[in-house]
Amino acid sequence: MGMDTARLARVSPWLRAYVDEGKLAGANVAVIRDGHIVFRDRYGQRDIDSGAPMADDTIVRIYSMTKPMTTVAAMMLYEQGHFQLDDPVSRYIPAFADMQVWLSGEGGDMHTESAHRPFTVRELMTHTGGLTYGFIGQTPVDALYRECQVDFQTADKPLAQIVAGLAELPLLAQPGVEWNYSVSTDVLGHLVELWSGQDFEAYLTQQVIKPLGMLDTGFHVPEEKWDRFAANYTRGRNGHLDCVDPGGGDSRYSRQAVTFSGGGGLVSTVDDYLRFMQMLLNQGELHGTRLLGRKAVELMTSNHLPADMASMGQPRFSESSYEGKGFGLGGSVMLDPAVAQIVGSPGEFAWGGAASTAFWVDPLERCGVVFLTQLMPSSQYPIRNQLRVLTYQAIVD
Repeated sequence: MGMDTARLARVSPWLRAYVDEGKLAGANVAVIRDGHIVFRDRYGQRDIDSGAPMADDTIVRIYSMTKPMTTVAAMMLYEQGHFQLDDPVSRYIPAFADMQVWLSGEGGDMHTESAHRPFTVRELMTHTGGLTYGFIGQTPVDALYRECQVDFQTADKPLAQIVAGLAELPLLAQPGVEWNYSVSTDVLGHLVELWSGQDFEAYLTQQVIKPLGMLDTGFHVPEEKWDRFAANYTRGRNGHLDCVDPGGGDSRYSRQAVTFSGGGGLVSTVDDYLRFMQMLLNQGELHGTRLLGRKAVELMTSNHLPADMASMGQPRFSESSYEGKGFGLGGSVMLDPAVAQIVGSPGEFAWGGAASTAFWVDPLERCGVVFLTQLMPSSQYPIRNQLRVLTYQAIVD
């Protein structure tokens, strides 16, 4: 497959060091090239208290790695003629028709102005519509999200109800002006419901998850799979790993979800996500099943920003560096590895999740990498950049 196995083997001691030094409980990594798994390894524990080992089929929370899957679901409906990318979202959700935009102040002293125009479907997919996330916690608008409980991760009500509450809050910026990581993909999940006439879970399962054979991917972990579900951790003040959400049957993910978060609600496995990645590398098809046409995948994985993310505002979010990287529909797009100061290829499509998970697919090198662990937040260690170097250095053809 054009990769040096001895050089690829450097990934294993790197992975083991993170676990042995107590930085990660356990992790799973796999590399694909030309349609084949060329490397995989797993090490450590899925649950420290029980001592259960990390296995090839361990189920983890992938959080924002849900976003590219939600975007694929929406793009399938795009190909069926349900919408155009530059349609105003208010055409389908009228509550977004006359939005206010934050200017200054907070709480009762907040000053706003009218939005110059409605934000579009494409701006939802690229996080440029003016929405934000409450957890980022850097602006008064973020604080409003927390105060009004606009949180698709922890909610227990239908998407339509949360979106209605969101529409009552001001935008953080004028549509199209700034890149701000946001609940946009959760709103997109609700649009999928409106376009398809199904609830989001049903559509995603029937049209994306099952056709790709992603047998362990969903919005909750059924009882028969509890013994494979990993615990989620954070680094405590004493340096030890503290559990923030248990695995097995004690997690909220062990119960059937009510809110189907298109921005971060899925659990999955390495093998399942590899199937999704290979579909992207195959330009929309996997093992004879076509989800998207080649041109739709090309559009998804092209940069939709005027330049890189750094050109659209100061970083408020640590999931990705902003220089040298643009943003496509549902994920980042590498523009210039030298400017990004990391090895890679122009056109590489990637994203990660809040529990330090990550994936990228590189059409130029015909390869992809997925890394699954459970450590929050994702900014604890430079895992993703280190893994990029360790995998790319093994390409020898």
